[in-house]
Amino acid sequence: MKYYVADAFTDEVFKGNPAGVCVLDEWLQDDVMQKIAAENNLSETAFVVKGKNKNEYDLRWFTPKAEIDLCGHATLGTSYVISNYVDVGTDKMIFHTASGILEVNRKSDLYEMNFPTREPKKTQIPETILDIIGVKPIETYLSRDLVIVVETEEQVKNLAPDFSKMLKLEVGSGVIVTAKGSDVDFVSRCFYPKLGVNEDPVTGSAHSNLIPFWSKRLNKDKMIAKQLSKRGGTLYCELCGDRVKISGRASLYMVGNINI
Repeated sequence: MKYYVADAFTDEVFKGNPAGVCVLDEWLQDDVMQKIAAENNLSETAFVVKGKNKNEYDLRWFTPKAEIDLCGHATLGTSYVISNYVDVGTDKMIFHTASGILEVNRKSDLYEMNFPTREPKKTQIPETILDIIGVKPIETYLSRDLVIVVETEEQVKNLAPDFSKMLKLEVGSGVIVTAKGSDVDFVSRCFYPKLGVNEDPVTGSAHSNLIPFWSKRLNKDKMIAKQLSKRGGTLYCELCGDRVKISGRASLYMVGNINI
């Protein structure tokens, strides 16, 4: 099968979040796709099969350890690959996924993803969280992931979590740490050791939580966000009722073949 790696939420190679994209004629066995994702050892590998209707595709995402129900950067990477290398010139893509139908529109060099919101609900601050992240939270919230609000952008940037302790955290698939930004609206970092990814460089799906959260706090629907991992990435965000629009750029790193 053809295999691509696209760096998502950036227009430069070696930045953003690298997504593996496997283009299939038909579905493989689940265990085979899981082995491929483990072999690729990226935070997510996307598997895409062309649908019966024009511009429609079936899409699934795997971390090195498990299949997940929503992934932003690998959806962006898949859209970039389809539009530039598979169905060249396509500017609208409809993906059938575990999270329902996801629509992506290409607007020049930006790929605008339409995702469901996952507004987090306020929860008690876990007793162990200070030991895990080394920073005292202001508040914590929960949806799929535990969302931790801290005081400053610098605290987010300088985090050095204890991943062995984070693995024992009983709530959330992952941990999102966020704060108001200085030159953007808000910043974050995202950690998923339970899924085999200690830190995800840029996490589109996390912004299904962060966009409605920060929209209320900042009283604005359109925002720019940065993820402050070592690679870094920029996301253009908009709240649209019970949906969010997350836009970003992508850059091709490699094209190859997987032989199994």
